[in-house]
Amino acid sequence: MYDLVEAKYIDGYIMELAFENGRKGTVDFSSYINKGGVFGRFSDLSYFKKFSINKELGVLCWPDGLDIAPETLYHKTTGEPLPAWMTEEKQELVKG
Repeated sequence: MYDLVEAKYIDGYIMELAFENGRKGTVDFSSYINKGGVFGRFSDLSYFKKFSINKELGVLCWPDGLDIAPETLYHKTTGEPLPAWMTEEKQELVKG
């Protein structure tokens, strides 16, 4: 998989994401709100906008430690399949 290298806020819960291999696209994160748990924090749009990229890990993250793995983001951005090592449970989280 490829590390996330750029994330740009667009509007609402939409971001444009770019990866180290040059692929990029937009992702709507609004479905994460309904997942509950730690993602319930996204219901506060001001919290959602506080994202950053951990350049060392290529991960999209928020100030309190919440993050979304680059494999999941790459799948959501490009539509390419998730890596085989990801469990079905994790794949269900991505489909949301």
